[in-house]
Amino acid sequence: MGIGGIGIWQLMIILLIVVMLFGTKKLRNLGSDLGGAMKGFKTAMKDDNEEKDEITEQSEMADGETIDSTAEKVDEK
Repeated sequence: MGIGGIGIWQLMIILLIVVMLFGTKKLRNLGSDLGGAMKGFKTAMKDDNEEKDEITEQSEMADGETIDSTAEKVDEK
């Protein structure tokens, strides 16, 4: 028995029916679209993690620093 009590032959029959219904070209496009979406998701997650790391590094550097500032009066004309 395979997945959930379905054997290999039942899975092959289901696959054959899906291919006959949708065709190989449509299934290929669906697969490439799904792969592109997963790649984009992984890239976005990686960028988000890098952004969080940069913010953490900047805040850690700023913890020990003090900023001196002076105010000057500006004459309005």
